[in-house]
Amino acid sequence: MSPEQQEISGNAEGALGPSDKSVTLESVFALEPAPVQENLIAFKFGGSSLLGAERLLHAARLVHRESETRPVIAVVSAMKGVTDRLLRVGQLLGEGRNLHARREAESIAEQHQATLDDLRLDSPEHQRLEDELGRLTEDLRHETPWSGRVEANGATLDRLASFGERYAARLLAAALSKIGAQAVPVASSDFVLTCDSFREAKPDLERTRLRGREILLPLLEAGIVPVVTGFIGATQDGRITTLGRNSSDFSGALIAHVVDAVELVIWTDVDGVYTANPHESAEAKLLHELSYDEALALAASGAKVLHPHVLPLAARTEMTVWVRNTFKPQGRGTRIGAKENGGWE
Repeated sequence: MSPEQQEISGNAEGALGPSDKSVTLESVFALEPAPVQENLIAFKFGGSSLLGAERLLHAARLVHRESETRPVIAVVSAMKGVTDRLLRVGQLLGEGRNLHARREAESIAEQHQATLDDLRLDSPEHQRLEDELGRLTEDLRHETPWSGRVEANGATLDRLASFGERYAARLLAAALSKIGAQAVPVASSDFVLTCDSFREAKPDLERTRLRGREILLPLLEAGIVPVVTGFIGATQDGRITTLGRNSSDFSGALIAHVVDAVELVIWTDVDGVYTANPHESAEAKLLHELSYDEALALAASGAKVLHPHVLPLAARTEMTVWVRNTFKPQGRGTRIGAKENGGWE
């Protein structure tokens, strides 16, 4: 199996310890830095954008089209509804309902296997990916034993919750390969270094940036699209953490920051940022241009704009953030960025 065909990841539990496929601190710092990519763009896909083979292929085409003219890095959420189901598995385990937990875990694995089948990959590629998903499913089964007490603490729940992004990254990378792009899934737990506050871990920005650049820039330099798991990090000793519920936008901004992306496109199921919830108010208006301060003020007033950590991180490097509709890619969406001399750049 070539390096382009396997996930750059730690061991079965996402740890950073030595293994054939792990990336240790020693190996990271021994690598020669790749040249910084100019005009790099990050695409972050929400769960509704990845639900099923048809949507995965649509997202892949958006990435591939952009990658023909500039370097692209993709960041993925779990498929819609999967994280909630995985946390339900944890709840069932905590209640001692192991049989129900295992059945739900098997159902989640079957959902992703069915999506793989629907992608209709060439036979060798299908078998390779089926083997990869099978290994991931074995890890999930290990977390959900048929019997015995399982403490559903924060560490357990974070490990369980991480499986959604890990499945999704493999499937989007496969969809990209199907349409002719070079892509490889990358485990964010290999470089997003966090504290050990499980369920709501805080990343160490500087160390994350150092480790992430050594892993991601060589791939981008080689013309490969890294498909990175959002939402997930790891502690210093390699235990899986998550950045909190609804933090995938933040992880997209974090990974974009790591590689010095000039733009971050958050692909979602709405046309952009509105003055109010368009599903609840007929007077909601789509906003086409916002400064970082204006977007923060909207968020402070209760509007659902972005994760609160996205805009401060983007403003540090004046990275432009777009909120666009995956299903209406012809639409411009909302641009959030810096202003110069009272006008838009």
